[in-house]
Amino acid sequence: MSRNGTNRHERILGALLGVHAGDSLGATVEFQRWENIKIDHPRGVRDIVGGGHFDWPPGHATDDTDLTRAVLLAYRDAAKLNQSRSPKSPDVVKLAAQHMVDWYDGRGWPGRVWGQRPCDVGGATARGISTFKRTNDPRASGAGEGSAGNGSLMRCIPTALFQPDAAKLLTESVEISAVTHNDYHCTIACAAYNVMARALVDGRPPDEAWQAGKDAVAQVTSFLDAALPTAAHKANTARAAKKVEAAIDAGKSLVRVHDLAENGPKHAANATKALPFAASGYVLESLTLAVSAMLDPRPLEDVLIDVVRFGQDADTNGAIAGGLLGARDGVHAIPLKWRDALQFGKEFAEITEYLLSSHESSD
Repeated sequence: MSRNGTNRHERILGALLGVHAGDSLGATVEFQRWENIKIDHPRGVRDIVGGGHFDWPPGHATDDTDLTRAVLLAYRDAAKLNQSRSPKSPDVVKLAAQHMVDWYDGRGWPGRVWGQRPCDVGGATARGISTFKRTNDPRASGAGEGSAGNGSLMRCIPTALFQPDAAKLLTESVEISAVTHNDYHCTIACAAYNVMARALVDGRPPDEAWQAGKDAVAQVTSFLDAALPTAAHKANTARAAKKVEAAIDAGKSLVRVHDLAENGPKHAANATKALPFAASGYVLESLTLAVSAMLDPRPLEDVLIDVVRFGQDADTNGAIAGGLLGARDGVHAIPLKWRDALQFGKEFAEITEYLLSSHESSD
């Protein structure tokens, strides 16, 4: 046991179900402006009730949780291959990409009939998956520079939870992001986010996790520069790294989640500076909001409700913030009525048990 009386297992499952809970909570008001949410839900969305733009059933996964599941299944598959003593080392990046194809094409994906496409797919995600289907190369399939949405940040947390090697955590965070989102803002953000999540899971306090995320920006930039050591490449990574670090700083020093929820994107302190697009899908704004949530001392439930109250990309912002909050506070901080509603709650718990026992048996 450690911080808040939680153990590591509870924080790992909390991170996964935090993503799912934030996603399902936010789905009700996805794409809605803060002003409309304030009228329709003056105290915020407090229960997982479904509905929203796509008329989701209560607790149903949107693309945020579905693609988190795709990455989680890749780590499960890699563990099974390792246990089978396969002579070939599993490629978790390719396994993740293959599960993304299954999700995209509706190949046996839970909650959909065979062959039915998901109703909500981001543009960069669709381009990356389609390219992978043609090339079978997950490391050459991303949507390219300039596609800096939050579609890989929302799904990246399984790497933080189930890749025990610190160096591989960085490389796999980058490479799994790059299957669809290979813009440096996205890949660096995913690595920094996962380092913060890992620090929280390890029982470190939020301020230390914040610093670990900042330190990770330089570490992952060095890795990226070593992979392609040209002057132009280094200039691009340096610019992106500076912006990622500024986004992490903004979550600590510029904005507060409750102020954003109460006063909205026009009137909350520094909102127009830190979140000029009102957290409507840009990866660094979602990162800023998640960092601010992580550093908010209030209970997970209150913070996550306020993240969703801010509106716009409410499900994805909820998922990204929910992952860090669950890693911070553990699974039991997520209200039981929320957990009971989650489509993949039981499956995520079972996979967590399997992967943790697999790691213990290999130590």
